[in-house]
Amino acid sequence: MNHHARLPIGDGWEETAGTTDVIFPYDGSTVATAPLGTPELARRAVDEALAVAPAMAALPSHARRAALLRTHDALRAERAEFERLLVLETGKPLVDCQVEVSRTLLTLATAAEEVARLHGETVPLDLLPSGEGLIGFWTRRPIGVVVGITGFNYPLLLAAHKIAPAVAAGCPVIVKPAPATPLATLRLVRLLRAGGELPPAAVQLVTGDVEVGRTLVADRRVGAVSFTGSAAAGHAVARAAAPTKVLLELGSNAALVVAADADLEAAADAVVRGGYYACGQACISVQRVLVEQDVAARFLPLLADRVKGVAVGDPRLPGTRVAPLIDEAATERVLEWIAASGADVVTGGHREGRAIAPTVLSGVPDGAAAWDEEIFGPVVCVRPVPDLDAAFAAVNDSRYGLHAAVFTRSLATAFAAIERIEAGGVVVNDVPGFRADNMPYGGVKDSGTGREGPRFAIEEFTVTRMAVIRPQG
Repeated sequence: MNHHARLPIGDGWEETAGTTDVIFPYDGSTVATAPLGTPELARRAVDEALAVAPAMAALPSHARRAALLRTHDALRAERAEFERLLVLETGKPLVDCQVEVSRTLLTLATAAEEVARLHGETVPLDLLPSGEGLIGFWTRRPIGVVVGITGFNYPLLLAAHKIAPAVAAGCPVIVKPAPATPLATLRLVRLLRAGGELPPAAVQLVTGDVEVGRTLVADRRVGAVSFTGSAAAGHAVARAAAPTKVLLELGSNAALVVAADADLEAAADAVVRGGYYACGQACISVQRVLVEQDVAARFLPLLADRVKGVAVGDPRLPGTRVAPLIDEAATERVLEWIAASGADVVTGGHREGRAIAPTVLSGVPDGAAAWDEEIFGPVVCVRPVPDLDAAFAAVNDSRYGLHAAVFTRSLATAFAAIERIEAGGVVVNDVPGFRADNMPYGGVKDSGTGREGPRFAIEEFTVTRMAVIRPQG
């Protein structure tokens, strides 16, 4: 597979001086040659986006909606090719890449629907005597150029959550994919630019390293930056972008609480389903499992038996559920965290080919990276707790707060979890990794700021403009 060394910048495709190899994590083979951007091209993209911003803001709603719907249909027609690209560049199992394409389709369709809901309201200005006789209303206006920076784990879906709301809001958007995974995003941008509903420069893409990203986010002419990645990188983005508006989705170490009254088999199934999808490289995959002491001795064997049946191997095969991580550095880090945890390895904890076998750890202490930080690998840590108060306290005793889950048969426990757990989302009797792409999605604490989901991202990418009119001067 050979991709021409061109990037979608301005009205055309700009040739790049350099290229980079895209590597298949399963066997280390080169699957494509992709264009490599530079800070100079990043600055050019911002120039082009600013030039097209007035035309994009004036674009009628029907054109923005049509562009998103046409892209949705084009992607659906090519979904097998998108799935293949995602498997090759991310190394994720095919089943996870199929889910990613389905969710991308939903994101595009939902953003198209939200174009019709982009409106304001009237305001009763005569609440003050000085407002008598005045007419007031507000509308939403595009915030300006949007820069979207995405992670490697769900490159197509994350790009769609930046691009589609920006287009719906009337904002030019520049997306920077992770260096390891540019292929599916390049193809998505090509589809968006192909129909003629949008000015070509309304959707641009620049690849490259940290300097390319810094060039984009530090440009004071940008209206908003939307970043998905690690907490450390997100903090650096926020510092570099200030005072530009920044939306951050920074991951977590998601917890799942198993109450004493829970369906233990369903909870064990959920931990397996939610802990190892995408090889554990998901910010809301199950990492910490807190089990009430009364059922902990029964729960752990149920979980271990299920984990031993998780298929490890070639991500191109339909039955594979865990494959190698994105690169060798990530693999070494996860194995180091397992070894340094001082925990009992219930199952896994070793290499299986280039992959890490699905792992369950017991007795991981506070202070261990495998418990405190985001492991981003196929590792689940199980800890007994005396009661639900202790469980909720342990969930909250983290610098992260994206999603959490609780398994229980008690409505009172469910509502207590929703009330007391400090997270952007609380899921009852399902995995913390559940996300419908039309719902508000984001975290608290070091898990980030702002919310994704087309409706909510469109609100982030627009500003209110107040109109005050005195009909007679």
